[in-house]
Amino acid sequence: MRTWGPLTAVCLGTFMLLLDVTIVVVALPDMARSLHASLSDLQWVVDGYALALAALLLGIGAAADILGRRKVHVAGVALFAAASLLCGLASGPGMLVAARALQGVGAAAMFATTLPLLGSVYHGRQRSTALGIWGAVSGGAAAVGPVLGGLLTEGPGWRWIFFVNLPVSVASIWLTLRVVPESRGPRGMRIDWAGTATFAGFAGALTYGVVRAGSDGWTSTAPTASFVLAALALAGFVLVERRVAHPLLDLSLLRKPAFVGVMVGALAFNGVAFGVIPYLSIWMQTVLGMSPVRGGLTLLPLTGASVVVAILAGKLLHGVPARLTIGGGLLLIGSGAFCQAVLDADTSWTMLIPGLVLVGTGTGFVSPSIAGAALAAVPQERSGMAGGAVNTVRQLGYALGVAVFGTVLTSRMQDTLPHDAAHTLAGGGAGALSGTFSEHTLRAAFASGLDTASVAAGVTGMIAGALVLMLVRTPRPATGSATTGAASAEKAAAARG
Repeated sequence: MRTWGPLTAVCLGTFMLLLDVTIVVVALPDMARSLHASLSDLQWVVDGYALALAALLLGIGAAADILGRRKVHVAGVALFAAASLLCGLASGPGMLVAARALQGVGAAAMFATTLPLLGSVYHGRQRSTALGIWGAVSGGAAAVGPVLGGLLTEGPGWRWIFFVNLPVSVASIWLTLRVVPESRGPRGMRIDWAGTATFAGFAGALTYGVVRAGSDGWTSTAPTASFVLAALALAGFVLVERRVAHPLLDLSLLRKPAFVGVMVGALAFNGVAFGVIPYLSIWMQTVLGMSPVRGGLTLLPLTGASVVVAILAGKLLHGVPARLTIGGGLLLIGSGAFCQAVLDADTSWTMLIPGLVLVGTGTGFVSPSIAGAALAAVPQERSGMAGGAVNTVRQLGYALGVAVFGTVLTSRMQDTLPHDAAHTLAGGGAGALSGTFSEHTLRAAFASGLDTASVAAGVTGMIAGALVLMLVRTPRPATGSATTGAASAEKAAAARG
């Protein structure tokens, strides 16, 4: 316990927070029926969590260096548990979305302190082993999420995807307080509250604008005002970061093409690979009539390929430059998205399998190496900042992907259906429309929307992959290879610890 207790405590928290990124996907149709939720409500159930996690990750990480990492981590787990309880007790979509955002705040506190805590406890070979196990747990959470979500939704009900967090949170807090020592960052640091606030304002306004554009139109008042607010917040963030002594993000890093390339890849990665999946789940359950368990199992080609490729890449691709693993992986993900654009009114879900396997294969290449590539592109003293930036833009990319591809989906559906009917269908309301439109019409409309969203994801992945191949030319292959995710994380933890 003395040796591996801290790793167990940290991994429990990491597993929960990453599981909750994907576990809700297969429960969305049941949530919509139970809470009478709209499409935009469902988008915010997914995005509220990812957005809060992305917006606060860097700021809370800096605060933890001052206040104490174990203290902040435990507070994050407690907040996550309380928010999970509120999610499970939600009586309407507004309460659920608010509770999901609160979950994201707790998750940010947990995620921001994970690597520094491990780095303060483990050293040398033990640290590499611990970080390797932590990486495997992180990947496993994403793979287990849809299947566990399906089992809980079809069994005791969707609310249990949140209630299950409560006993795990209690165990995590007890173990953390018992076996994880307190640690802090260098003295003299200050929290960049202004940077945290302006970045959160930018991310929130941008995502809100995209979601509202899907229902109101891109040129209507609410989306336009949101985009203007996002631009002002971004300008404010840049001004703040240029003037504060301890910025969340050193803007001089953006002068390095390799770092910019990795950030572009990280932003596109989660959105392109996973941004269409919530709508695939809604289509499978509400249009094709699948159960939640079967809906979760249909995603196994993606998650299985991702886990297998990540393991094999770690053994076989030692020394391969990160530009090839990340850029090539994004090209595979983009190709997989294109291969999913094959649906019509009579298509079986099995037509998606080749595309899902390609996306999973690309994910297996990108995920283990992207953090290491960011760290290799910056000076040693900026490695902690770079690692935090990668995690931030990955979660922001997922939130934006869900919003953008949902807007694309409904816009395409409106070629066949009226505006309100398209949004009802995309939000899981196929049953409510069955008396007005034929089954063939509904199936054709949803399929065409998914095809268009998949094409948009494919184009995004291809562009991002090409940019990574052009910009990321780090002459340190050993650091940037797919095998060095744990070593790079160790570097980040050491820099923060």
